[in-house]
Amino acid sequence: MPLLRVKKEVLQWAEKYQKTIDIRKGKPQKGDIAVFQCGPYHLRRHIAKKETGKLTEIVRQDNYKAIIPTATSLKEALEYLQRLYGETDGVFTAYYLFCDSDEHLNSK
Repeated sequence: MPLLRVKKEVLQWAEKYQKTIDIRKGKPQKGDIAVFQCGPYHLRRHIAKKETGKLTEIVRQDNYKAIIPTATSLKEALEYLQRLYGETDGVFTAYYLFCDSDEHLNSK
């Protein structure tokens, strides 16, 4: 079960189903449920599929809004991720998330 520590903004996107793809540096973690955690709050989302590759291969024109909902362009989404990770080299994993209606925000 991948634990994805996130900022409040990202948790809110995921809660509202605006964010349906999460990008993480590194190889995929085992499990079919992603847990977004921000402070004492967490949100579970089922993982539909995982995609691994270079950041520029997995963040594309057809999916960048599902990764960074406020981005107005692919370039802006990539810049957001570069600020977050400090680099764009290496292996990244995209977690594609289901939008299940039975999932909800929980407090610890």
